[in-house]
Amino acid sequence: MVDIETENFEKDARGDVTVAVPRWAIIGIFLMLLVGGLAYARNFLMPVVLALLLQLVFSPVRRQLERWGVPSALAAMLIVGALVAGVAGGVASLAVPASSWVDRAPEIGRELREKFEEIRGVTEGVEEAAKQVDEITEGEEDPGVQRVKVEEEGNALAIAMSLPAVLAQIVFTLILLFFLLSSGDMFYEKIVYVLPTFKDKRRAIRIAYDIERKLSRYLSTIALINAGLGVSVGVALWWLGMPSPALFGVLAFVLNFIPYVGALLGVGSAVVVAIVTLDTLNQALAVGAIYFALTSLEGQIVTPYFVGRSLRLNTVVVFLSVTLFAWLWSVVGMLVATPLLVAVRTFCEHVPGLQNFGHFLSARGAESEDGETSEA
Repeated sequence: MVDIETENFEKDARGDVTVAVPRWAIIGIFLMLLVGGLAYARNFLMPVVLALLLQLVFSPVRRQLERWGVPSALAAMLIVGALVAGVAGGVASLAVPASSWVDRAPEIGRELREKFEEIRGVTEGVEEAAKQVDEITEGEEDPGVQRVKVEEEGNALAIAMSLPAVLAQIVFTLILLFFLLSSGDMFYEKIVYVLPTFKDKRRAIRIAYDIERKLSRYLSTIALINAGLGVSVGVALWWLGMPSPALFGVLAFVLNFIPYVGALLGVGSAVVVAIVTLDTLNQALAVGAIYFALTSLEGQIVTPYFVGRSLRLNTVVVFLSVTLFAWLWSVVGMLVATPLLVAVRTFCEHVPGLQNFGHFLSARGAESEDGETSEA
């Protein structure tokens, strides 16, 4: 006879026995549904989340413009216009050198094959053995067997097909950002009106302003650090004789907003171009080594020094978050993963039941500062 644990059952008001579902099971089901929902609604959620994060970042700027007598709608228009002008300027600066590299793609591939001709000599024996195995396994072709040939769609056509959807999401993000900024503090006022007690109203406003302040501080600091990294990378590659050093400087600035992965992409692209354009392999390796040294210096010394302990995050959690959102939302997910962690951690600092989770998201040594902040 099977023993049944009685603690898994409980009685309702009528005395009927019902099964008590474990709490961890409910949490697990909720997390699976949450991840599935984020993946299913990615085309809608990506621009919405991006607009909300930008609204939190630029709200202090909008308030400062309002103190100077600028209406909310005009302030929102100025902020969105400046953002569009900055992005357009960056794209324009990348367009000419990037298009030249795209046009040289076949030539680059041919030069890469020539550069690695010596390495291919080592693998000729393996290739010859593989050919012999193929000849043995193929034998005479059976006329009754149909061969299926898969033709892949060109990259240029795929990019052209996805361009309208990307432009639509960018326009939607900018329009939503304008409406959020032009509404002023309307949502904060509604939160204050809905919450029942004065303590809850005060806590909600404190959380909202703290998230704004920390996100603005974090992103502005990171942007300045990335700008310095971009200048350093551009100057270093120019000194090493790399073509289009300004292009690699701008790429270093943009890619470094993606933790860990962005630096690896930048180093890899610089090494590939260096192999094609520079004379020796040692010069190409020197380009990669200097690029990697600059990114390591930024990541290990500069960023920890200028970013306060209250904004530092658990490196393992950051890496997992970046990879998760890259799987869910591609490039946009990698860009918003860290700001979302900053917002979630700031929210957890003000909620007693979530403070332990906030400590888990923080870096080593940040718990004491969190305790001082919560007490204050």
